[in-house]
Amino acid sequence: MKKKVLVVDDEESILFSIEGVLSDEGFDVICVKSGEEALNKIQESIPDVVLLDILMPEGMDGIETLVEIKKRYPFLPVIMMSGHGTIETAVKATKLGAYDFIEKPISLDKLILSLNNAIEHSKLREEIDLLKKKEEDRYRIVGHSKAIKELMDQIRIVAPTDACVLITGENGTGKELVAHNIHMFSNRRNKPMIEVNCAAIPDELIESELFGYEKGAFTGASSMKKGKFDLAHEGTIFLDEIGDMSLKAQSKILRILQEKRFERVGGSRPIEVDVRVITATNKNLEEEIRKGRFREDLYFRLNVVPIRVPPLRERVEDIPELIDWFVKEFSKNTNLEPKRFSGDAIEMLKEYSWPGNVRELKNLVERLMIMVPGDVIEARHIPVPYNREKKKYGKELDQIFGIRSLKEAKNEFEKIFIENKLRQFKGNISQTAEAMNVERSYLHKKIKMYRIDASKFKERR
Repeated sequence: MKKKVLVVDDEESILFSIEGVLSDEGFDVICVKSGEEALNKIQESIPDVVLLDILMPEGMDGIETLVEIKKRYPFLPVIMMSGHGTIETAVKATKLGAYDFIEKPISLDKLILSLNNAIEHSKLREEIDLLKKKEEDRYRIVGHSKAIKELMDQIRIVAPTDACVLITGENGTGKELVAHNIHMFSNRRNKPMIEVNCAAIPDELIESELFGYEKGAFTGASSMKKGKFDLAHEGTIFLDEIGDMSLKAQSKILRILQEKRFERVGGSRPIEVDVRVITATNKNLEEEIRKGRFREDLYFRLNVVPIRVPPLRERVEDIPELIDWFVKEFSKNTNLEPKRFSGDAIEMLKEYSWPGNVRELKNLVERLMIMVPGDVIEARHIPVPYNREKKKYGKELDQIFGIRSLKEAKNEFEKIFIENKLRQFKGNISQTAEAMNVERSYLHKKIKMYRIDASKFKERR
């Protein structure tokens, strides 16, 4: 596909010359004589690059046009050209967002090179922006509940600072998402964020992982290796499950926080480091301190800004939004058609306690997306233990099978069947009777016989 170049110059001869050369080089060239025309053409179809003359006597000049283009289309590369160029003019154009500055008479080789570089630079910028967008989506905190709004407010307040943050919360609440959001909103966002799962690294290796080692420090250390703190220089290090770190490693972390430097394993030279430290744990560190498993002085260093991530049971109003998000993400990653959760199914999931929190909900959504046929996931598709009705009736059926008398078992089953239908139709006697294919009077008789309170089914509990 040809790359489109918009050339803006008030001189007909220059437009004719540039159009001929660029067309021969395989570009699709559009020529206009004024800044106003250029803005109109860009609005119709955005080119890959703009070649813009600075001096245009009538209407907007090149600098004014550049400013307007950058205001409307900040990522569109613009190359300025002038027959009366000065260093001051070139610097001004560059500060205003011009990609390059070319003097007239134009060197065709330089022009082609500059155009190709500008297009390539724009392409790379688009790819970087796409990667950033994917990164933001990957670590997006979904929800608009009061608890989540308060959490996001805390993140935005603490992110621009360099303060240590201790994130606490149950497993599956999304503590790592909070850590990544703090980094993304911080002044260090263009520097690395290095993650360390303290629980996954054996005690004997954690020092070399965190601080690196010198050549010959131990058997097998054939070359120097940088540690996590080295790699996170000027960025952020996220120490997840900090409560599982050994006391020896804790003392090393404390030293880094105090002195802003460390030594590699087997080394004696102190290495200066500028790192923001974010930690997370699902443990009660105050209790760990009382038991002698966590250093109190380190706790106070890390707990400058405490952030608690709420469990899902405290933000059940976010469940519909979380389900929508997981359905879209799973569909996008697997090419499966998205499914819709019915209102009854969502209400049923809101009633569950979610000991595994958001991670558990995500796993359930993916399971149902795979296993449920059709486009809609109904309450009847929800498995035990999320479906209390199935769990309840499973126990009741076990009780029925324990009855020896056939008549008693039939009566018990009939009672359960009628209650289930009343629940399905929210206590509406007429609809229930119609669904059961019986007269209303007959249903009333059975309800009275089994002493069923139909009114309790009129609203979901």
